[in-house]
Amino acid sequence: MGCPCPLRRLPSPITPFLARGNLLFISGQLPVSGGAVDPAHQGKLGAGVSLEAGQSAARQAALNVLAQANAAVGDLAKLRAVRLGGYVNSAPDFGQLPQVVNGASDLVAAVLGDNGKHARFAVGVAQLPLNAAVEVEGIFEILE
Repeated sequence: MGCPCPLRRLPSPITPFLARGNLLFISGQLPVSGGAVDPAHQGKLGAGVSLEAGQSAARQAALNVLAQANAAVGDLAKLRAVRLGGYVNSAPDFGQLPQVVNGASDLVAAVLGDNGKHARFAVGVAQLPLNAAVEVEGIFEILE
């Protein structure tokens, strides 16, 4: 199960992924596609960005998480999702954080099947890099 997803380079000393034992940690990924964040995936949820656009941003960010995971192990079939974390650039009164991050969770579950079931958190933040609407990180178990 390969992943034709593009990889984003991070500034040193940050690494896009790090394996420790049988765990693979994926650094936070933005909804970058084609080298930039789509304007539809920029801004604050609850203040100009719709729930649907936030879910789409979460899917793109999760696709980038999977691209990094694939780069780390060479085959997504070697992985089981453990936890996803979703950071949502949101207005203070926006209450649909879990629904936004469902975009990421649903994608990971669809791609990995039974190995895509995971624990998760979704939190609202005041700002994200590049004014992205969502950032997603992941922890995976490397299967022997």
